[in-house]
Parts: sequence; C-alpha cells; structure tokens
Amino acid sequence: MQGKTVLFVGAGRHQRRAIVRAQELGLRVVAVDRNEAALGLAVADVGETVDFQDVARVIEVGRRHRVDGVLTVSADRAVPVVAAVAEELGLPGIGTDVAHAMTHKIAMRRRLADAGVPQPRFAAARDLREALAAVETVGFPAVLKPADSGGQRGVFRLESIDDLEANLHVALRESAGGEVVIEHFHDALELNGIVVARGGDALPLTLSDRLRPPGIGFGVGWTHVYPATIYGDVLEEAERVAAHATRALGLRDGIAFPQLLVTEEGVLVIEVAARIPGGQMADLVRHAVGVDLVEIALRQALGEDVPDEIAAPRFQQPLAIRFFTASPGPLPAGRVVRIGPLEPVLSAPGVVQADTYLQVGETIRPVRLDGDRRGYVIAVADTNLQALELAESAARLLHVDVEPA
Repeated sequence: MQGKTVLFVGAGRHQRRAIVRAQELGLRVVAVDRNEAALGLAVADVGETVDFQDVARVIEVGRRHRVDGVLTVSADRAVPVVAAVAEELGLPGIGTDVAHAMTHKIAMRRRLADAGVPQPRFAAARDLREALAAVETVGFPAVLKPADSGGQRGVFRLESIDDLEANLHVALRESAGGEVVIEHFHDALELNGIVVARGGDALPLTLSDRLRPPGIGFGVGWTHVYPATIYGDVLEEAERVAAHATRALGLRDGIAFPQLLVTEEGVLVIEVAARIPGGQMADLVRHAVGVDLVEIALRQALGEDVPDEIAAPRFQQPLAIRFFTASPGPLPAGRVVRIGPLEPVLSAPGVVQADTYLQVGETIRPVRLDGDRRGYVIAVADTNLQALELAESAARLLHVDVEPA
C-alpha cells in the first residue's frame, strides 16, 4: 500500500483517526468535507472543503490528485458517493447498485425479502394516506424511519395513529427522497455485527449487545457489550443471518455492519450498512479480536488482497463501551460551564481507552440522537458483564458542571 494515494469522502471526528491510520500505513491522504473545520481536513496530506453530495466535484478532486482508491468511514450518506466516484475513475468499489441497496432502507428491505432474509414486517410511505395504510399492515407498536438517513434522525416509536400524525412530517423532512419506512417494533435484544466480505465470502468478526436507553432516545446505542450475551444455537443463527444478509445485498468485498434483533420468532435483520460504523465499533473490534478494520477497508479500496492473517480474529477479549450521555446517562443536562479532567476515567480499573467531545458552552441534552453521545469509555475484563460494570463505574468519574440551558 505504501506510496499510494487514497481519497477520504468525509473528514469528521471518526474519519480523522482513520486518516491518521492510513498515513501510518504509508499512504498519502486526500480528504474532502463541506465543513472547513472538519478535524480530518487538518491532518490529511491534502484537505479540500467540498460538499461530498456534489459528486462531480468529488470526482474532480479524485481525478486531479490521481487517487488510487476512495472510501469513507462512518458516513452512511457518503457510501453512494464513494461508489459513484470509484466507478467514474475506474477504481475498486462496491458498485452503485449495492451502495443504493445498503443505504436506502426500503430498497434494502425488498432485497432482503427477495432473498428470504428474516426481518420485521415493513411498509413504505410518501404521505399520510400511504402511512396510514402502512401501519395497518405493520401494526403497533411500530418504528417510523426516513428511508435514506442516519444517526437516528427522524426516527420515532409509534404507539398510535396520533404518534404517526405528529411525527410523519419530521421523518419525511429527514429523507432526501421524501420517503419513509414503517416497521413493526420488537422489544428484543439488539445486536451489532461486523462482517468482512472477501470475494463473496462473508466472515462474521464480532457480535455485541447494543443496549439502548428508554424513552425518546430508544434507537441510540449507548452501551456495547462484547461478546454478545447469547450463546449456542442462537449465536450460530445470528452469525448465519448476518452473513446471509451481507451476501443477499450483494456486498462481495467490503465491511458490513448488520444490526440484528433476537426475538421469539428468531433472529431478524434491522439493517445492514456497507462501511466501518461509528460509535467506536472499530475500536471494539480492535480491542475485542485484534483486527484492524481501517487497514482492511484501505486494502479493499485499493483492490489489494486481505489475507486471513489480517482479517481473522486473533483472540477474544470481553469488553464494554459506555458512552457519555445525559438523562438517564452519567452526564447532567444543561449548558456546560466546566469539564473535569479525563485522567480519572483513563486510570480507572479495566479502562483501555476513553475520550470526550464536550466543549464549554455547548448544551447537553437528554439522549435523542447518536450525536448526543459526547464521548465514551472502553473497559476490558474477564467477562463481558464485569467489563460492563467497570465501564459504567469509570463513566461516572467524569465530572461536568452545567447551568440551566
């Protein structure tokens, strides 16, 4: 890989760490982001302020710098852009058809249904009339989502027609295509999976519990626990479903991020992303099984082989990730006036990594979106439940003073 040039589409906080890793591996990095203050632009070898939704401009940047590969990290909306740029420049990529299927929830659900992949009941809608028909099909409780958004934006749990009427316009506004999907809600254990696809084979690397808060932020993963608390036949079924869904969506070479539900009806697929996910999932994989997802993604973007010694798990380390969130998390809600040192968290038993994104003057709100997670702590232990206790204890050691917002 050394000496080659890669283009990062999106250069925010999560991308910054991947950009640094690419440079450590001897690559020259060109990055684009519409935010001129994006952290990744400052560390890239070349950073350009370009809105990646302007595909033609991203292609021009890639052509001008003669890039050898193009990728994104964490940014779901950048996945179709990366695929289009790769096709236009003749570079390795997942293809625009696969990128669409793995970023548009309705297209995804239909393709999974055609392949016989188990999933919740669902229906699509573009207006209130269609949405009312959809809930008749799906039933309550249900989940309302934009068809093509992320970060839990525009996601609502529905218990009644009143909930649908109150929230439909918000969900439609968050969808670039003006379309929503309504799915039956299952009150069940949710799992995050990481799958590496190589030449059409799908290798599940990790399955972890994705714990969510009660209330309006029900869709936000605020705690991850590895390994998952399922075992035996259920664990085997979850691994099989994760691999089946990845293949069904056509991903031959790439990193897949399936989210699953363990229900009385069996393991169901919520959705599958075609990227390294945010939420410290790359850190989870690195600490849990010793695999570097960024190196895998870079190799695949450059069309290079990913041998078993890079892709296969090297060990199994139980861990937990606890995010810094407000109500009902450890942070107080309000306007930040003082942020205590992170050192007590980093020095706590079992902690291997921690960070915070808090700034004086910002307002901490009760958790509603993924962006309301304002940092994290990762702890390891002999068991996953012990790791969870250590992570939760360490998270309480970050002291933040607030005033009413």
